[in-house]
Amino acid sequence: MELDTRAVHVFNEAFQEGSWPLSVPLVQSSAFAFSSADELAEAMAGPDGRYVYSRRGNPTVRALEQTLAGLEGGAGAIAFASGMGAISGVLLALLKPGDRVVAQRCLYGGTYAVLSDLAARYGIHVTYISGDDVAEFEAAAQHPATRLLVLETIANPTGQVPELPGLLAAARRTGVTSVVDNSLASPVLCRPLELGADVVVHSTTKYLSGHSDVLGGAAVFADDALRRAVWPRTVELGACADPFAAWLTLRGIPTLPLRMRAHCAGAAALAERLAARPDVTAVHYPWLAGHPSYATARKVLAGGGGGLLSFELAGGREAGRAFIEGVRVAKLALSLGGVESLVTHPASTSHRELDAEALAAAGIAPGLVRMSVGIEDVEDLWADIQQALDWG
Repeated sequence: MELDTRAVHVFNEAFQEGSWPLSVPLVQSSAFAFSSADELAEAMAGPDGRYVYSRRGNPTVRALEQTLAGLEGGAGAIAFASGMGAISGVLLALLKPGDRVVAQRCLYGGTYAVLSDLAARYGIHVTYISGDDVAEFEAAAQHPATRLLVLETIANPTGQVPELPGLLAAARRTGVTSVVDNSLASPVLCRPLELGADVVVHSTTKYLSGHSDVLGGAAVFADDALRRAVWPRTVELGACADPFAAWLTLRGIPTLPLRMRAHCAGAAALAERLAARPDVTAVHYPWLAGHPSYATARKVLAGGGGGLLSFELAGGREAGRAFIEGVRVAKLALSLGGVESLVTHPASTSHRELDAEALAAAGIAPGLVRMSVGIEDVEDLWADIQQALDWG
């Protein structure tokens, strides 16, 4: 079935007879009872047996995991309490002291912070690459201790789309496990597992849930053996998904394709208009002609460049500050992917862990403004942007 249909028909455990609920039931229980000690012991053996304790598995959480695996085309998934829980859980499970990681230079600040911490604490060496040159990755991966390649489908906030097909194929050739953060694209625009990725990570807080009322994350695996290898480490870490958060995410997923099309259409229209203003010195949106990733985005992304754009103002940091305080329809707030439009200043918020040199290397100017475009009427959003720019 097409993704639009699969998104509507989320996974729901079959009932034995009679009728069944159309929505996935919320099982808000921390523990589950057994009639025999042997059955309880057997259930403790792995991730797919009977439910024992919700840190190890829960019916509502498993429904989310099965749904996400289906949307991404994976063999299985693990749901987490947050996107950072997913990233941290996967990295801690797959790396050990002395290992080496090759990572895209323009990464989400939280991921950059985790990699920096792993380097400082455990001697894990991190090599940063542009993400545009397969030969650059191959050179960096020549060291025999190279274990992971870390990429983002759409980089936050510059909109870079790396050369995913070539990089993922090279990782397979060299035996390096690839991890791709697909939060900004969602399965609607890209399914990295189909391009050769081993693990896809999501902040389900963003487009998957879509209503700014959930904190969650997930990792989807191309190979079930890899999921089973990662699962015990994530149970020990304790960053498990809450059943209510999983239930809310399942509620949001059926409208994901509709929302993503609206996000993409609005962001593309605003990017074009912003690029025509003399007080805007640069617009970063991968679907915009002239963006460094434009050709790659048209190849990798299906149907749009996502709902996130960023732009630089001629007045620098102060002009950016005036703008984010001057908008009225859009709100000054962190996060992204909800139905409402949000603006923020990445250098002091999402990427505050990066020093000036790292910010410059990631392409984040001091006065860069990031806008998560919601599903409001585009003309209302444009009027709001214009008055804020003129006021500033």
